[in-house]
Amino acid sequence: MNSLDLFKMAFNNLWRKKTRTFLTVLGVIIGTTSIVVMISLGIAIDTEFKKSMGEMGDLTVIEVNADGYMYRDESDSRDKKDVKLDDTAIATFKKIDGVEAVTPEKRMHMRIGVGKYIADMRVIGIDPSVMKDFGLEVEEGRLLAPGDKTVLVFGKDTLEFFRNPRVRNEEEPPTVDVLGNKLILTSDRYFGERNAKPPSDYKAPKHYAAKGVGILKEGGRNGYRAYMSIEEMLKIEEEDEKTKKDSSNRRRDRDENKYETIKVKVKDVESVESVETVIKNIGYETFSLTDMVNNMKETTQKIGLILGGIGGISLLVAAIGITNTMIMSIYERTREIGVMKVIGAKLSDIKKLFLIEAGMIGLTGGLAGLTFSYLVSFGLNKLAGGMMGGGPDTKISVISIELALGALVFSFIIGVVAGYLPARRAMNLSALKAIKNE
Repeated sequence: MNSLDLFKMAFNNLWRKKTRTFLTVLGVIIGTTSIVVMISLGIAIDTEFKKSMGEMGDLTVIEVNADGYMYRDESDSRDKKDVKLDDTAIATFKKIDGVEAVTPEKRMHMRIGVGKYIADMRVIGIDPSVMKDFGLEVEEGRLLAPGDKTVLVFGKDTLEFFRNPRVRNEEEPPTVDVLGNKLILTSDRYFGERNAKPPSDYKAPKHYAAKGVGILKEGGRNGYRAYMSIEEMLKIEEEDEKTKKDSSNRRRDRDENKYETIKVKVKDVESVESVETVIKNIGYETFSLTDMVNNMKETTQKIGLILGGIGGISLLVAAIGITNTMIMSIYERTREIGVMKVIGAKLSDIKKLFLIEAGMIGLTGGLAGLTFSYLVSFGLNKLAGGMMGGGPDTKISVISIELALGALVFSFIIGVVAGYLPARRAMNLSALKAIKNE
């Protein structure tokens, strides 16, 4: 018997017992739907977490700090390595394989004045030549350029920080043109305040004439910061230290670590872990969003296994149903099996016939279950997504292509495996006894 004949016979046998076949397929549908929807919840958790991490920053950026510890041997004691965040460290990081760009960072809380408006914000000193490498893009104007003096690039959200100190309880932030007006940059916290009364021993830091050259595109934390050349920031910090009574202490701290942090841009996400390992072995502490993603990935994998196991119970019940259906079919078709053997049907063909029937039940239930899973996923994303307050792109159920194909293959395999023992039973039936069976 050729394969086409076997498929026709299998289909006709299942069609003759439509009700029983439908109930068996229904069990597979429920099982497939359960396991697909459950796993899709875990995938959605992982997807949304990666999305939120991407909004927080670049997954290929490593932040390096000096407070690192390193084991020098396998004993329990730990020695703190004498490492500094300075130009030597930058040169060392640039030589590591997989590193694309390196920049030091310095942070200062500054006050910026534009006409009658003032704003307090964090200003980040950065190497202007690598801003593009670190994913900073402007919506208006330009980025910093080497040689810029007191020049600023603003995060888009910083424009909402401006206020008129002469107006109380402003309902909305004023519209301030930071690119078309002269700016005043200072760490003087009393600058621009109406009726400000600084302490008698307070010496105001120097005020600097500055200009804005660009506004960054929206994107995570960068929207709440302003950027300037780190060399210029170090000069401003030096001048500010001269006006403070504890300048000697501050100077000593600065000599230990010239920079507050160093950021390392890696070529791809796959190289982040290896580059972090090298930097840690030198003695530095590192942090990257990839660390959080990896930790979350382990958590979501565990959640996926638990949810998949819950759905798998339903599919196991469906497999038992397929086995029961095939065994009942053998009892009802014992005489038919005997006739097939007498007229010369191969034992392997009889076995294939029952395996094909079981596989058709599994595959049909898998297809229908996958279709129903998409409907359930769509409903969850529409209803539950809105109830949770998420945006239109927020999803709590994601059915990936891999999950869909895996569900179909798995349901087919479950059907074949569930039908294997009944198929062997049919193959091993005595032809004479089978014919005599009433």
